[in-house]
Amino acid sequence: MEMRRLGRSEVDVSRIILGCGNFGGIGSAPEFFGRGETREASFAIMDAARALGITTFDTADAYGGGRSEAWIGDWLRERRIPRDEIVLSTKVFAAMDEGLDSGLAPERVRRQLDSSLERLGTGHLDMYLTHAPDPDTPLADTLAALEELRAAGKVRAIGGSNLDAATLTEGLGTYEWVQNSYSLLDRGDEAELLPLCRAHGLGYTPFSPLAGGWLTGKYRRGEPFEAGSRMAMRPEAYADFGRDEVYDALEAFERAAAERGVDPATLGLAWLLAQPDVTAVIVGPRRPEHLEPARRALELELSGSEAAELAALFS
Repeated sequence: MEMRRLGRSEVDVSRIILGCGNFGGIGSAPEFFGRGETREASFAIMDAARALGITTFDTADAYGGGRSEAWIGDWLRERRIPRDEIVLSTKVFAAMDEGLDSGLAPERVRRQLDSSLERLGTGHLDMYLTHAPDPDTPLADTLAALEELRAAGKVRAIGGSNLDAATLTEGLGTYEWVQNSYSLLDRGDEAELLPLCRAHGLGYTPFSPLAGGWLTGKYRRGEPFEAGSRMAMRPEAYADFGRDEVYDALEAFERAAAERGVDPATLGLAWLLAQPDVTAVIVGPRRPEHLEPARRALELELSGSEAAELAALFS
């Protein structure tokens, strides 16, 4: 597995990052805590990721109400994985359960980091991110707290997720990389944020690389959404995709994949890996076999002109 330096930090990440947002829940939504992947299924996914050479695991304190972090910590201990062989990344912002506090107030960031370290069974984090902007806390206060944690040796690299260009500009002195949604179907960051990352030497690790399954071919024109799929459970972020022009582009994309002898998911991931601003891509498999498109994408090198042609299908 190829490794890349994460922006201006001293952390090296695998080009495919394992997203653990479905371990014990579906992201940070309290109504789904206890659902998602079981502990046994999560262990099987982590085993498969390690076999593929993935060294970097991405989670958040609120994923599954803490289950995701706890199960990663259990897996590291039970599998006797040396700590320096896994790069751990987690995030802070969302509430750990209904009725509990959220946000990026300095005292909360310190408290949540300590609880994350306990669940993960480690003395430090390689990567720590603000999960979303907090309108109730000045960003400077949050970043000062994060810098204190880095100085104390609890955090190696500091990043931000779900950032816009204005927020990133304010945090340029601290943020070393950005983790935003980015795919062939979601390219808003190309206007301002990616050029900003490029100009300041920041890393970029996109999530939702297959746009909630839209780039896999699972959603078909005129057909109902499959039970248990993202569109059946949490469709809000992708509600605008069910249009004829999107289906037209997806059908053309599927033909382009067939011409290369691969599935659409593989081609969608390969397109991201071909983007010069992308450090690594976060994938969130629901089963071990869902890592196969990522493995194939690592072997499918697209030229700049090929990547541009694929992007034009969705323009």
